[in-house]
Order: sequence, then C-alpha cells, then structure tokens
Amino acid sequence: MINRDNQVGIKHFWSFIVLYLGYMLLFADRTVMNISLAYIGKDFHVGAAALGATASAFFLGYTLMQIPGGYLTDLLGSKRMVIIALIAWSAMTMVTGLAWSLASLIVIRFLFGIAEGPYPSAALKRISENYGKKVKSQATSALISSNYAGAAIAPLIIVPIIANSSWQQAFIWLGLGGIVITLVYYLLERPLKSIRKEVAARPQIKWQNIDRRVWAFVIIGLALNVITKGLEAWMPVYFLREQGINLKNLAWLVPLPVISGGIAAFSAGFIMVHLFKHRERWLITIASLLTLVFMFGLFKSSSLVWIVIFEVLIYFVKSLAFTGIFSFTAQILSEKSYGSSIGIVNFGGQLGGFIGPLLIGEIVQFTSSYSAAFLGLVFSAVLAVLACLFIRRV
Repeated sequence: MINRDNQVGIKHFWSFIVLYLGYMLLFADRTVMNISLAYIGKDFHVGAAALGATASAFFLGYTLMQIPGGYLTDLLGSKRMVIIALIAWSAMTMVTGLAWSLASLIVIRFLFGIAEGPYPSAALKRISENYGKKVKSQATSALISSNYAGAAIAPLIIVPIIANSSWQQAFIWLGLGGIVITLVYYLLERPLKSIRKEVAARPQIKWQNIDRRVWAFVIIGLALNVITKGLEAWMPVYFLREQGINLKNLAWLVPLPVISGGIAAFSAGFIMVHLFKHRERWLITIASLLTLVFMFGLFKSSSLVWIVIFEVLIYFVKSLAFTGIFSFTAQILSEKSYGSSIGIVNFGGQLGGFIGPLLIGEIVQFTSSYSAAFLGLVFSAVLAVLACLFIRRV
C-alpha cells in the first residue's frame, strides 16, 4: 500500500509540473504579444487604440469561454479538457504568426482566447482532484504562480527571437512548445476516464446556491486584472516610446514586476493557511488596499526608477490578493462542480483582462498621456477595495 501511495504521489507531482509548464507557456504568449505590440503597430500602421483592441480581443474570447470552459471540464473531465485546450492553444499560437493584417490578427486573437479559455478550470480542477483539503490552497496558489513565471521568463527567450528575426517567428516557436507539452501530458495521464462516467457523475450548477462571496471575488478579480493586464499590455510600449528604452534592455526590465508577482502568488496559499487562517478575507482586503496605495504612487511618479519600484510593489500585493481569491475559493467551493464554479470566479478576472488594455489604449489615444491612463487604474484599485467590504465570514 505504501509503495502504491508513493507511486500515486510521484505521478501527481509530475502532473503538477506539466500543468505548471503548460500554464507558463500560455502566459508567455501574452508577454510576447505585449512586447510585439510596438512592432505590430509599425508593421500594420495603426495607433494606440487599435493596438489596445488587438490586446483586448484575446481577453474577450478568453473571458467568454470561462464559464462554458468550466462546464466542459466537469462534463468531459479535467485531464481530457487540459489536452483539448493545449492542442487548440498550440494551433492558434502558430496561426498568430501567420496574420497578414490587423483585422486578421484581431480575429485570430479572439479565437485564441476561446481556445485557451478552458485551461484554467481544467488545470485547477485537476489539482483539486490530486490534493487533499489541507494542501489544496497551497497547491492552487503554486500553480497560479506559473502565470508570473511564464511572463517573467518569456522576454529572456523570446526577445532575442523578435530582435533577430520577427514577432511572427516567436509565436510559431511558442506553438511548437505547446505541442511538446501536450504530448508529455497525454503520455503521463493515460488512461483517460470515459466520457460516459464523467457525464453520469457531473453535477448541475444551482446559481441561487452559489456562495455569495464568489460574486465579491468576481468584482475584485475584475478590478485587479484591469490593473495587471493594462500594465502588462502597455508598460513595454510605454518604456519603448516614452522612456526611450531599447528592446535589449527591455528583456530584463519587463520581468521584474512579474517576478515579484510570481513570488507573491507562490506564497499566497501558505500565507493564507498559516497566517490568516479563519481570517482569509483580511489578506485579500489588506493586499487590495496596498494595491490602491502603490497604484497611486505609480500615477504620481515621473522618474523611471520610481515607476519600476511602484510597478514591482503593485504586482506583489495585487498578486497576493488575486491568488488569495483562488486559494480561498479552493476551500469553500463544492468539489463536484469545482470546474464550473472556478470558471465563474475566473470570469471576473478575465473580464478585467479584456477591459484593461482597451481602457488604457483609449485613454492614451484621447489624452496623449500615460499619466491619465495610470489614473484610470487608480480608480480600478478603489473598486477592488470597495468589493472587499462584501467578503463576509462564514
């Protein structure tokens, strides 16, 4: 029995590693797109608002797919849905490199978002199935930290490809990486459960019975991701155009805030379980409040040093709050409908991902000022703090 338990534990460990790498790759794509925006604008001769629409097109498809993706995860099973999402993602990544106009790129990115949409619910449900309640929150936050790891590592690998070749080649190489990860995951997780068994066991979501805190999490996730995705999409463009930083220096500058966010995400579950046990809402509230404070500091900053410092601090506290939402929901959501429920929570965050780049693009286009765009993100932080007031104790 001990030997079998060890084998199961080892398999779960490697499953976590592959899911982590898959999540990293998915978020690496977004960083590549953010870095590529300036070159896309030059190639297709478009302005800030159009580039904002390109960045937001992905998040529109990704957002719309969160709830259906969660339902499909419960319907088909987490392992099968992970494979489907990775295959679709890899295909759309390579197709992105073949875009011939801005209009085609916007359509491709929208379909890209739909293809990637089911992955979070599927991956997080697989973690929930593999780990017990005592470590589920920590495993959840550790998996989410892959988002930041992918975004941090991507510039170091992809920037040389863009500089020496093209942004199109970068996407083609990412797609090939996705195919490799898909194959490894399939070989690791065989055999897959039958669809019939999953259908027979699947629950129905009763919207009226959903924990009311989930709706607060939807708003908080939305507001926080407006900040994150707005900064992710436009800070590289801001550094290139306004601060005059060259592409090679951008390769080490862009990952700094993301590394900070990754450290916070990885530790969020541990902090919540060990330092905020039975006070989980306070971790989310305090981190959201600090996000507001540091976002205001970024708005008031004019020197490059302070801009980078405040961006690093924003990513750290925002990541604590955002990952804290998922660590908390891992404790309170029903196991049987976990995929569908986490899709609802993630819907809010990804809706913010759609709004953020578009909002900043429109503000910059209208005011010709990045400071005005940063002020818009300050108001988003205010919304996150207000939503925290609705997180009640059990």
